[in-house]
Parts: sequence; C-alpha cells; structure tokens
Amino acid sequence: MRNITIYQSNGEQDLFVKKSQGQLSPVSEGSKLHAVTIDEQQTYQEMDGFGASFTDSAAYLINQVLEPEQRAELMNQLFDANDGIGLSVLRQPMGASDYARDFYSYNDLPEGQTDEQLESFSIAHDEADIIPLLQEAVRLNSDVLLMGSPWSPPGWMKTSGSMIGGELKPEYYSVYANYFVRYIQGYAAHGLPMYAVTPQNEALYSPGHYPGMIMLPEVQGEFIRDHLKPQFVKHGINTKILCYDHNWDKPDYPLTVLDQADDAVDGVAWHWYGGKPSAQTDVFEAFPGKEVHFTEGSGGEWIPPFEQAFSNVMRTGIEILRNHSKSYVLWNMALDEKNGPTVPGFGRSTCRGIVTVNQQTKELTYTLDYYALAHFSKCVRPKALRIASSSSETIRSVAFKNTDGSVAAILFNDSETAENVSVQLRGDEVLTLAMPAKSALTVKVGE
Repeated sequence: MRNITIYQSNGEQDLFVKKSQGQLSPVSEGSKLHAVTIDEQQTYQEMDGFGASFTDSAAYLINQVLEPEQRAELMNQLFDANDGIGLSVLRQPMGASDYARDFYSYNDLPEGQTDEQLESFSIAHDEADIIPLLQEAVRLNSDVLLMGSPWSPPGWMKTSGSMIGGELKPEYYSVYANYFVRYIQGYAAHGLPMYAVTPQNEALYSPGHYPGMIMLPEVQGEFIRDHLKPQFVKHGINTKILCYDHNWDKPDYPLTVLDQADDAVDGVAWHWYGGKPSAQTDVFEAFPGKEVHFTEGSGGEWIPPFEQAFSNVMRTGIEILRNHSKSYVLWNMALDEKNGPTVPGFGRSTCRGIVTVNQQTKELTYTLDYYALAHFSKCVRPKALRIASSSSETIRSVAFKNTDGSVAAILFNDSETAENVSVQLRGDEVLTLAMPAKSALTVKVGE
C-alpha cells in the first residue's frame, strides 16, 4: 500500500485529527459497503484553493486585539501548507462591508462634492491592518490569490448619495472603472497583485443598514464591456473580471451579463444564501469557457447546533466543488464574541468567523469552519485537478490530483447511521473503513 494520510472529523471533540488506518473504526464483516471509485483519467477544473476574507473587522481583531505571538501562530495555522492548512484564496471587500467598524470607501467626500479625477483616492485605511496581514499571508504561502469585491462605490457616485442603497449613476461608469484601476495599482504597490475582481457584491440586494448597491444585469454587462475591461486593457492590467457575485437562485443574471459582455468576462462568482449549487453547472454548460468561483458563504446562528453547522459546510463544499468551482471561500476570517464588529446601526449579528477573537479576554478559538476548510485545503493544493469520483446522498465525495501526483479525496457521511465505505485509491488499492454518522474524512495517497 502506498503512503496514505487520513484526517477525520467525528464530532465537536474530534475535529480534523490525523488518524492511522488502525485507529479507524473496524468494518463489520458482511455489512454493506458503499464503494467510492476514483477515476484519475477524467478531469475537471483546476483549483485555485480555499479561504475566507480579511474584512475590516477580521483584520482589526487579528492585527490589533491578538497579542503578537497569537497572531503569528494563527497566521501560520491559516496559511502555512505544512504546519497549517494552507489557505490560498482571499476575497477582500473594496471598502466597508457589513463587517467593518465604520462606513468608508477609498474616495469619501463631504456631501455635495465630486472627484471625477479621483484626486482624493487613497487605500490608506487598508494599510493599518488589512494590507500587513495580506503581506504576511503571501509570505507564508506564495500561492495566495487575492480577489477584490466592493459592497458600494463612494456615495457621491450613487443615486442615493450614500454607501447605503441607490445605484451607480451612468455618468460615473468610467470614473468607477478607474476606481478599480487605482485599487489594483495601489495594492500592487504593496506587493499584492489582484487576481480577480467582481463589479459588485450581491448586486440584487440593497440592504438598508450597511453598504450595498443594486446593479442590474444589463447595467453590469455594460459596465464591464464598455468601461471596466477597456480600462484594464489601457493600463495593462491582467486582473480577471468575475460577474454576478450573488446567490445560486438567479442564474439568469450571469447568463445575461455573459450574453452582453462575453469576451470581457472571465467567469462567474457565486454565494450560497439561496438556490442550489447545480446552478453553477447550468451556467458553466451554457458558457463552458468561463471559470466558476464560489466567493462567499458564511456560517452562523441560523444553523446553530454543531452537527448541522459542520455538516452544512462539508456537504455544501463538496457539492460546490463537484459543480466546477475553482475556489471555496467562506466569509469573515475572524469575528469577536458578539459576532462583530459590525458597521454602526447594523443590529445583532449572527455570522460565524473562521476563528473567534474574544475582545475582552483575547482568547483565540478555532471554529468548526476552520476544521471544515482544513478537510479541503490541507490536502488539495493550488493547481490540483478535480478528478471523477462516485458520490451519493449517503456518502458524498470529491477527489483531486495534485501537481506532485498525489490524490486526495474528501468524503462526508451524510446519513444518520454509521456506514461502511471502500475507497478505490489507485489501481487495485482499496481502503475499507467505517464512517460514523455525519463524519468527514480526507484521504490522501502519495505518488
């Protein structure tokens, strides 16, 4: 048998623990086996990786509240591929999101003023906490890719005159395109190239208590085709443009944008707060040359008990990847003991971070999202190819072949009972074991 590495999660006290084959529950002889067959010859998307977001809130907690030793240890656990779980995709809000300590863009002006030449543009806000953490992440893992997504343009560009509500004024389409150029150039000056951007976070949702903006599909198509992409070409910017950045339940939106701006769009970004992950495949099959990315999914108190919450991240993650996504990105990298900080006036927050940083005690706690991400990120490295694997509603699976030739499979027992599983690893090699109900396994076999 080749070199095999196994990680198991089986309940709140047994999360992502490295196990030997001998430590795994024995299989009852004569019991039914669920066979998971892996076919290395059938390949799908190339992976960018897994991650979350250094929101303003998360960056503040990690960079200012934690002690330096805690911060160093956490960053190592998050990004080092050997000592930690090797996260490699960071989707960054361009300005304030709901998880920020205040409202801000990169070009805030007094009411009634405008700045079409963007003379007051500045990313200085991000230089305090966000950029130092991104630089440290890249130092720990050179494979880290950055994505930028705005919750709102500066208020003076919008019909509402505010970062809350409204739409982008047509006379500012080209100015807003240059806003993206300045953002990308500003981050590049800090040694942080921007891999991709989306024109608008959740373009069909206009919240009344935090930054947001409606951007209809026809508007987004025009903005990308006639303004954003031409400005990227003019300035020699190779950053990818991903459209939509919203839920699975409105696939007509990205289809409309792709119809209008096909050549200017590199792919589609998706969230999980509505619909089913199969929407990713529906759009991919209509436009097979376009990339699929999953850019935001938060856990929270709306799925409170541990088992259901962990199961949701495992189950949904597997299905996201089986539906062609190159990335699996959760939401806040860190939140505090009150699920914040949030922008003023937000109200009660119910979201969960990858870690919890208690602002009173400075205690650092790794949440179930960290361990669920570990099942994917630790053994599936950037540029891995997804390969075919048999999967069912009882034993869900997704498998990958890494650039070093190793094969990794992630399995989740989605039934209410223990199940016996056989995994055909390579050739005639078969690993047979029992998976407790709602348990997860990552199996990696070396070349």
